[in-house]
Amino acid sequence: MKIFISADIEGCAGLSFTDETHKNESVYQRYAEEMTNEVVAVCEAAHAAGATAIVVKDGHGDASNINPLAMPEYVTLIRGKSGHPYNMMFGLDETFDGVFFLGYHAAAGNPEFAISHTSTGNSQYIRLNGRYMSEFMLNTYTASSLGIPVLFLSGDEAVCRDARELAPHISTAEIKRGVGGATFCTPQKLAIERLCEAAKTAVENRRKSSIPIVDLPEEFIYEVTYKDWKKAYQMSFYPGMEQVDRFTNRLKAKCWMEVITAHSFVVY
Repeated sequence: MKIFISADIEGCAGLSFTDETHKNESVYQRYAEEMTNEVVAVCEAAHAAGATAIVVKDGHGDASNINPLAMPEYVTLIRGKSGHPYNMMFGLDETFDGVFFLGYHAAAGNPEFAISHTSTGNSQYIRLNGRYMSEFMLNTYTASSLGIPVLFLSGDEAVCRDARELAPHISTAEIKRGVGGATFCTPQKLAIERLCEAAKTAVENRRKSSIPIVDLPEEFIYEVTYKDWKKAYQMSFYPGMEQVDRFTNRLKAKCWMEVITAHSFVVY
């Protein structure tokens, strides 16, 4: 079984503040190490359950957070940014049996995690067909466009709940929950135990039966509400984008690749 893991940092154990995600801050390194530890733990659990090949995409920032020297021999780590619209999913293709999302977080505008965002901090929120769009939703539809089921997600309570609503079959590991600017953090040891158990369950479920992919809508209405009206104005000139109001732009598309290509430009 071949598994693709898209890894982020904000949903990893303990991390609660924006400074902890930035390389130039003194507190960053401990969370990069935690991200690496969680990736290794999930890979080991998935491998023990039957995954024979695993590809991990470092999906945070400049994509050089995970220690490549710590990876098991059956794991390929993709570091750096290719420039492809798949971004956090770069490297995924039809040969994979399932997708894992590790260290994910609540969508932009969600008040249940202090540093919720979607891809960057430029948007107040993003809606896709009327629903607030998280990176989980974005990347799940990319997986679906290739016919691949999503099997596992770890992160904050809000994104785990959203994941189960969109993909009821998914195995989740809740690592933290937020209230306002505060974060209730699960102890590291317990977090690792939850990750491993959910990863094991995800692989076992995939081996036992065919897991359905999340259905792709027939049409996509993608709306970005920016924090800065000047950014909204600038990005309204992206081909096919229309300005809805001073802060919001809208794109209508039939093809998912059109949406993720637009996303890779207009929120950065």
